[in-house]
Amino acid sequence: MWSFFRRRILIIILVSIILLVTLIGFTIRDRDQVSLPEEFLKDTIGWVQGVFQVPINIVTNFFTDVDDLKETYEQNRVLKARLSEYKDLLYEVQALEKDNQELRAMLDLKETDNIRKFNPIQATVNGRSPELWFQQLTINKGKQHGVGPNMAVITSEGMIGKIKTAYQFTSTVQLLSGFDLNNRISVLIQGEEEKEPVFGLIEGYDDKRKALLLTVKSTDVDIVEGERVFSSGMGGVFPAGLSIGEIEAVEMDAYGLTKIAYVNPAADLYEIDHVLVVDRVMPTPEEDLGIEGEE
Repeated sequence: MWSFFRRRILIIILVSIILLVTLIGFTIRDRDQVSLPEEFLKDTIGWVQGVFQVPINIVTNFFTDVDDLKETYEQNRVLKARLSEYKDLLYEVQALEKDNQELRAMLDLKETDNIRKFNPIQATVNGRSPELWFQQLTINKGKQHGVGPNMAVITSEGMIGKIKTAYQFTSTVQLLSGFDLNNRISVLIQGEEEKEPVFGLIEGYDDKRKALLLTVKSTDVDIVEGERVFSSGMGGVFPAGLSIGEIEAVEMDAYGLTKIAYVNPAADLYEIDHVLVVDRVMPTPEEDLGIEGEE
C-alpha cells in the first residue's frame, strides 16, 4: 500500500514538473497572441500593483521631501552661521581699522610742537557711567602713570575735557558737555589772518543746541560764525592751540553787556575710544607768579 502511494506521489510530481516546464516554455516564447488566463493574470497583477504603487509613491515622496527639507534647513543654518561669522569678522576689521586710524592720528598729534612741550599720556576709554553718559567717562590711566587732576584730555580731533579725579590706575574725565560755571577754559577766537584774535571763556554747555557756551566780556569785538576756537594756554594748565570747536551762532546776553557764542565742539564727545592726557612738564612763569587761568 505504501509503495503504491509513493509511486502515485512521484507520478504527480513528475507530471507537475512537466506541466510547469511546458508552461514556462509556452510563456517565454515570442507570441503575438496570449491566452485568456495569461491576460487575466497580467491584468490582475498590474491592477494590484497600481493600487499599492500609488500610496507607496506618496509615502516615498513624503519622506523624500522631508529629507530634502531637513537638508535644506541644515544648509540654511550653516549658511546663516557662516554669514554671522563673516559679519562679525567685518565688524572686527572695521573696528581695527578705526582704532588704527585713531592711533595713527594720536601719534601724529604727539609730534606737533604744542604737544611736544608737554608730556602726553596715551589712554583708552574703559567705560561711561549711564547716568552721566554725556558728562564723564573713565580711562585706564591714573596716578601711577602720571595722570593728575585738571589735566587736559584730547583726541586727534580736539579737546574733549579734563581730568576730574585721578585714582591709582584709572581716572575720571569731565567732558566738555558736562562743564558749568565752575569749569572755565580760557580760549581765543581765531578769524582771518589780519584780524586780531579775541579772547573769551568757555563757561558751560547748552544741551539743547549741543554746543559749548563761550562768553566775551567786550561788546566791541566782532565774532563771526565759522571762526575757530582754540585753547589760549593762559595759566599753563592746558597747552595753547588745542582745538575746541567752531563758532556756529552769536548773540548778546539779556543785559547787552556780554557776547555769547555757541561753539560746535571739534571732537566727537560721544564715540570716544582713545585719548591723550596732556600733562605739563614743569610749571610756567605765569603759575609761579600766581596768575589765574583755567580751573
